[in-house]
Amino acid sequence: LRKVKAELGELSNNPQGLLLEAVHSAGYSGALAYPLLASESALNRLNGSILEEFVAHLGLNMKNFYLLLNHFSMIYRLFFDPKNQILHMLGVIFVVKGAHVAIAFEVPGGWKKEREAIVLTVLQMLMGGGGSFSAGGPGKGMHSRLYLRVLNEYQQLQSFSAFNSIFNNTGLFGIYANTSSDFVAKAVDIAAKELIAIASPGQVSHVQLQRAKESTKSAVLMNLESRMIASEDIGRQILTYGERRPVEQFLKAVDEITLIDITKIAQKIISSPLTMASYGDGNHQLINNLIQAFGLVTLIMLLPCLCLAVINVPNYESVSRKFHAK
Repeated sequence: LRKVKAELGELSNNPQGLLLEAVHSAGYSGALAYPLLASESALNRLNGSILEEFVAHLGLNMKNFYLLLNHFSMIYRLFFDPKNQILHMLGVIFVVKGAHVAIAFEVPGGWKKEREAIVLTVLQMLMGGGGSFSAGGPGKGMHSRLYLRVLNEYQQLQSFSAFNSIFNNTGLFGIYANTSSDFVAKAVDIAAKELIAIASPGQVSHVQLQRAKESTKSAVLMNLESRMIASEDIGRQILTYGERRPVEQFLKAVDEITLIDITKIAQKIISSPLTMASYGDGNHQLINNLIQAFGLVTLIMLLPCLCLAVINVPNYESVSRKFHAK
């Protein structure tokens, strides 16, 4: 438990991951809205006795399961006495430097609409982006739209990138930005303009699209050289399609993507309701008070409703009107 709580504390170093959690919780209801992270309140309810009583199994008949359960329970009671275990609560109070904001839209159909999902993958590569400084050496994604049109133009942005998160029947596509709190309103405006531009006919050149298609194919083929990634890909495809489709089919679908396809999928995305989350240093005292009152992960889940915790972040309605103005 101490290790899990310590890992939750370290999440303060990954604001982008926290925002993706918040965007999913704000954008969906049901299973897809559930957090991947345990809340501090849930962890505080656990102790050795409760964990000892929790048992799960798969692929065993009940008789063998009970035999193993009794065997290991005896060993556990022999060597570990939960009454003697002292649990220490780990308090985490932190201040995040800069403001982080994400705006996203639904991708209807998800991987079940395979061709649209592939177009979306190319669209993300086309928009690209990343950090204003890359420790891995120059050249990665430097020709993507968000690098050329945004990061090269605005030194106030520490990070600006497109992201997607696709499931079987739905997904999210959007832009994440990291900047100072006094520039965050401008960053949101830039993100909105870039998404609207990509949905406007004639805004993407054939050269840009061709580069994005080749980059997509290169990334997929390179990843599939890893046996671990290839194994995961096989499992995901079987769960989604009931079969593993050859990579040549994916490469052919990428080659067939046109500028019209890019425009149509972008228009479809931004016509869906906006999802928005923010996180940062706008009001240190308010954030610290919320952490103390609700816990770190609970605060993450509340973030879509607490955008004012980062000063200067535009409200939801004003950003939504940028895309859905009549």
